[in-house]
Amino acid sequence: MGSEHGPAGGASAPPPHPSDTTPHRSDTTLRVNGKPHTLTVDHRRVLLDLLREDLELTGAKKGCDHGQCGACTVLVDGRRVNSCLLLAVSLDGCDVTTVEGLSGDGEEPHPLQRAFVERDAFQCGYCTPGQLCSAIGAIAEAEAGHPSQVTDPRAPAGPVPLGRDEIRERLSGNLCRCGAYPRIVDAVEDVIR
Repeated sequence: MGSEHGPAGGASAPPPHPSDTTPHRSDTTLRVNGKPHTLTVDHRRVLLDLLREDLELTGAKKGCDHGQCGACTVLVDGRRVNSCLLLAVSLDGCDVTTVEGLSGDGEEPHPLQRAFVERDAFQCGYCTPGQLCSAIGAIAEAEAGHPSQVTDPRAPAGPVPLGRDEIRERLSGNLCRCGAYPRIVDAVEDVIR
């Protein structure tokens, strides 16, 4: 027998836990490849899944899901990131560029995309979108004067010249199972000349 104060035995039902009443989703606005998108996003959803599943931009690949292979690399506000590690809601208001957006209007491929084709800098192509986005980010970082592990510490402040060692170091977080590394470095060198 229950009473007007709760279930039988006089015990009242515990109040709802805050997580049971608080939504786990938020409206998030991203500008992806120049186009604004506002989505209601689960707080646990990573950028890679939002791009691939919600926006159907499948260029960035799901490789390791641990930020170790670079297949998911995209640009956020011009900086390269592993999209498998970033919660999409944390990027509200950011500009995201994927491999699909590198060519801008889509008429002509980005110069780095052309260089990859001309230099045969890919084989299976799985890592290529991440390699392209990472290379564009690395070039911008060097132009802004950000040093790498191999940058001469005695070098004057300013843009860092991108020789083969610098390129290899800066792209070392992007794995290519086919081993197209020398051609990738060649393609990046072609673009920075």
